[in-house]
Amino acid sequence: MAEKFTKGAARNIYYGGSLFFILLFLALTLHTTRAAPETSHAENLTESVARGKLVWEENNCIGCHTLLGEGAYYAPELGNVYVRRGGDASFKDYFAAWMKIQPLPAPGRRKMPQFNLTDQQVDDLAEFLKWTSQIDTQDWPPNVEG
Repeated sequence: MAEKFTKGAARNIYYGGSLFFILLFLALTLHTTRAAPETSHAENLTESVARGKLVWEENNCIGCHTLLGEGAYYAPELGNVYVRRGGDASFKDYFAAWMKIQPLPAPGRRKMPQFNLTDQQVDDLAEFLKWTSQIDTQDWPPNVEG
């Protein structure tokens, strides 16, 4: 190895490293675009799910909750709430009741505001949360309660 680090050596390291990471980025992008349709279950998207996502966005739910690890950490992860709370037809009843009794009168506890959503909006939001629970997240979150 040369005793002196030359401009030519630095240039070769720069170009070689840049090429390596560009190829790595392209390979990961290709892998993601091929794997996404299998993990997202896009075939389960319905109008109700789309309306539920709109309710989620309009009410800034992600400002307090996380969804699949993204968002604020003030309130619980909701990407797997459907599974955590029964994962069947009773989830909609549970979710509708939960949304109607907010904010809970528990002292010293974080309070979720009352959004005064219609029954249709609550059902759509429940469908959106059901759909997110079906996404293959490679075992995220690491525990059941999120």
